[in-house]
Amino acid sequence: MSRRRAWDAARRVLAVRLDALGDVLMTTPALHAIRGIRPHRHLTLLTSASGAAAARLVDDVDDVIVYDAPWLKATAPRTDSRRDLAMAARLRLARFDAAVIFTVYSQNPLPAALLCFLADIPQRLAHCRENPYQLLTDWVPDTEPAETIRHEVRRQLDLVAHVGWTTDDERLRVSIPEAARASVRARLQRFGIARGREWVVVHPGASASSRRYPAEGFAAACARLAEERGSLPIFTGDRGEQELVEKVRAGLGGPSISLAGELSLAELTALIAEAPLLISNNTGPVHLAAAVGTPVVDLYALTNPQHTPWAVPHRVLSHDVPCRNCYKSVCPAGHHLCLRGVSPDDVVSAAHELLGPR
Repeated sequence: MSRRRAWDAARRVLAVRLDALGDVLMTTPALHAIRGIRPHRHLTLLTSASGAAAARLVDDVDDVIVYDAPWLKATAPRTDSRRDLAMAARLRLARFDAAVIFTVYSQNPLPAALLCFLADIPQRLAHCRENPYQLLTDWVPDTEPAETIRHEVRRQLDLVAHVGWTTDDERLRVSIPEAARASVRARLQRFGIARGREWVVVHPGASASSRRYPAEGFAAACARLAEERGSLPIFTGDRGEQELVEKVRAGLGGPSISLAGELSLAELTALIAEAPLLISNNTGPVHLAAAVGTPVVDLYALTNPQHTPWAVPHRVLSHDVPCRNCYKSVCPAGHHLCLRGVSPDDVVSAAHELLGPR
């Protein structure tokens, strides 16, 4: 059987994406290509705990396995390999026909390839910078960033296209449970939103400090939108971001609502789907907005160029700096100028453009 025919015949496929929520969302077009028009194909996603939360909203994924891989920086240290050998045994019992390993170009796919090799998965695909020899049966030489830089969505679509898996529908994809929609609509009705007041979702947090626009900038922009358009800001975030949200609200000097720490991921997605606009740092909710078609003002730290909003109306705001594309979670220069150089007036202008006439 030819290599292409072997991939096309695969009935049980393992997709490996061991990153965070936004990374999994940006992989959903490629996951859709894997499923294609093959109703018999069963797709399992091996991912992190935060990635699993997103995967459970993706109809193309049949099963989710959570794995904290020791080669990722977010994983807590451990002193033995028992969990990793157990994961290889678990994957072997699942009898997968093929595995696709999704990575950003700064990640090495070979640890995940070894895991799949130990699990006796006969076909294994990934981007790879060096010759993987027997660890991968099919591989795409990784030329990023020396020769080209692609959007993360395009990178993963190109990977699965190498074995003939393509799709004409390249949108990010999530499915919102009806219970989450109903919960959010009930909240909005209690807030008086159903009576026609303009509102926007504002997400001032981000996991990396290098990707956070200043709280006072969010406050000033929201205050101007309230003054000029009557827009009511509804703030979101996890429980750890409640203090940040309250700091923004305190500087706002006007009405606002906080749902920080109160929403499940499904409810957050439903809220963004109902909203006329999201104003956010470049983090998971930006990709949720792209998946549900909500316009985005994206305060985009220049840590990397590959994660802008995909296939949705948006404005990307940043201030150019010589240290762009640093790929750091903490600003190495300490000035955060790629975000601090964006004025609240820039945010307001972008919001006006996307919201249209009041």
